[in-house]
Amino acid sequence: MLYDIRLALEYDYDAPVHGGRHHIRVSPANVPGVQRVIASSLTVDPAPSLQSGFLDFFGNTVTAITMVEPHDKLTIRLAARVQVEDLTPPADLSPPLPQLAREVAQYWSIAPASPQHFLAASPRVQLVPDITNYAMQVAASEPTTLAVATAICMAINRDFKYDPKATDVETRPAEAFALRKGVCQDFAHVMIAGLRGLGIPAGYVSGFLRTNPPPGKPRLEGADAMHAWVRAWCGQHVGWVEFDPTNAMVAGPDHISIGHGRDYADISPIVGVLRTHGSHETSQSVDVLRVE
Repeated sequence: MLYDIRLALEYDYDAPVHGGRHHIRVSPANVPGVQRVIASSLTVDPAPSLQSGFLDFFGNTVTAITMVEPHDKLTIRLAARVQVEDLTPPADLSPPLPQLAREVAQYWSIAPASPQHFLAASPRVQLVPDITNYAMQVAASEPTTLAVATAICMAINRDFKYDPKATDVETRPAEAFALRKGVCQDFAHVMIAGLRGLGIPAGYVSGFLRTNPPPGKPRLEGADAMHAWVRAWCGQHVGWVEFDPTNAMVAGPDHISIGHGRDYADISPIVGVLRTHGSHETSQSVDVLRVE
């Protein structure tokens, strides 16, 4: 699948701001054998005083900007063309859950893709007993690690309601779990907490999702959105598998990855500091267009 992606992030400040230093993570990732970035460009308006790029620990592309001059608006635009392979889902060669701990223990590596980084609590995902008990109930009759992860993905989609008004970006997994409501970030964080509670290494994936309009309806400009889903390590013979609990599916060719981390804190679209005495409003527009 070949896609053209357009993203606009706009910040409108109540009062002029200055002294801003930000890290931006919105550029699609190159994933060998899965996803290839053909072209990508990122523009910032007003132009930063300084701009550079680097790869973070997990290999995500980061654009660092410094804004010295006062400004009351900030617009970040991405344009990219990406090739995504339509791969066959992996065969289930994963071990039964009780054996997974031994395979993790034998994985002697601290490389970015090592499952060791994705077992414990992280800044935005705590190990919550209620979520662990929920995951245990869902997993009780599943024969393999991959089957457990799939069942938890489907259960969250079944038991939770998508409600963008119920939570915000600071909502913790325990709160979203108690509400049984939220958005893709909440669904992903709850699933990660449940998997880790069972001893399954799990991480957060940020990206874009191509949406399809109902039959007979035109596709709306700006209707797509940034999205979040989950990756789970299902043993040495299967490795990492990505799940989308918001849509009850294994991630496929309509999922375009920006990058991954332990949770949202590692891969948020923009983080930083600035000097201001007011608030701001944020808007986002995304188009994911399939190139025939």
